[in-house]
Amino acid sequence: MGILELLPEINEIRDPDLKSKVKLIWEEAMEAGDWTPEEISAIPFTLLADDVNVTFIEHVRTVAKLCMATEAILVEAYGDRLSGRINRDHLVAGALLADVGKLLEFKKKPGGGIEFSEMHQYLRHPWTAVGYCWKYGLPAGVMHVIATHSWEGDKFKRRPESIIFHHMDFTDFELVKHK
Repeated sequence: MGILELLPEINEIRDPDLKSKVKLIWEEAMEAGDWTPEEISAIPFTLLADDVNVTFIEHVRTVAKLCMATEAILVEAYGDRLSGRINRDHLVAGALLADVGKLLEFKKKPGGGIEFSEMHQYLRHPWTAVGYCWKYGLPAGVMHVIATHSWEGDKFKRRPESIIFHHMDFTDFELVKHK
């Protein structure tokens, strides 16, 4: 199973260079964390709640789709008044990459299961994801979505793409966390 089968939403990115780099980042992070597509398809999306029955990949895909739907509704509702205010490619790429750092933040337990890695003591997933983006020369707008999506970004002025992603991510998290 390739990354495009795992995350078909990558194909929603219109800019071919950005699409290619998003794919490369996922592939590198999987290799760095020693994860197979099958493994990341089965791990829980968070270790911050008990009995999570939503997988990491389900969460990433769902939030990306929520972001695209939200952007489409806003554009339909406000038309020209919203023109140029939301960069859809930055929104989608940021949504798909915001949690890629969890592949370094999590590790496999000997004998099965998942736990936080040593990296979690030093850098949470938004920062490792931004590091990958910097390495591959992704636009600052994509890095902004990632860097500000979690509580680390609460004191920072979020741009439109980050506002959308932040709320969609926490909507999914809270709904899953509170069964």
